[in-house]
Amino acid sequence: MAQLLFCFLLTFAALGPFASEAAAPASLYNWMFLSVNDFTWSNCDGNWSGNIISLSVSPNPINIPGELTISIVLETTERLTAPTKIILTAKKKILLSWITLPCIDNIGSCTYDNICEVLDTSFPLGEPCPEPLHTYGIPCHCPFEAGVYSLPEATFTLPNVELPSWLTSGDYHVNAVIMADNQKFACANFTFFLGS
Repeated sequence: MAQLLFCFLLTFAALGPFASEAAAPASLYNWMFLSVNDFTWSNCDGNWSGNIISLSVSPNPINIPGELTISIVLETTERLTAPTKIILTAKKKILLSWITLPCIDNIGSCTYDNICEVLDTSFPLGEPCPEPLHTYGIPCHCPFEAGVYSLPEATFTLPNVELPSWLTSGDYHVNAVIMADNQKFACANFTFFLGS
C-alpha cells in the first residue's frame, strides 16, 4: 500500500500548480490562513491490494501556512502500473446532511485519469525523486512495485494556499479510490475540520 498513499500525496503535490493556475475569475478565490483540525483516516472496508498500515500527522491543528510532520507505512500486494486513476469524493457536512461537492478547477469531487502521467510531468524522468522520498527509496513514478513503503517522521513546510471562496469552514469527508486496469486497487477515507 505504499503506493496508495504516496501516489495519493504525490498527486496533490503535482496537481497543486494546476489548480492555482486554472482559468477562473479572481473573485472565486481567496487567500487565507487555514487550519486543519481533528484529522482522521481509515482504510475502506473490504479486501484491497493497497492499504495504509499506519499514518500519523501533527500538529493538531495543522496550520497553513505552517509545518506538517508526517509518518506513514503503506503496503501493496500487487504492482501498480499505468494507467492509474484516482477518484475523489469530497463531502461537506451541512446541518445534519453530507453534501457532495462538485469538481471545480481540480478541487472537490474530482477524477484524475492518469496519475502516472501527472507524476512524470511534475517530477522529471531521469532525475532523483524529491526528498525525503529519495532518501528512503520511495519512487515518484509508475510503476510502483509490490512491497512495504515506509516514510519515518518527516517535516514539511506548507505554503499559503488559494482556495475557492465556496470552500468554507466546516466538517469534511474525502473518499479516495485508486484504480488500475479498471480494477479498484486501494481505498481510504479521510475526515477533518477545515477552519479559516
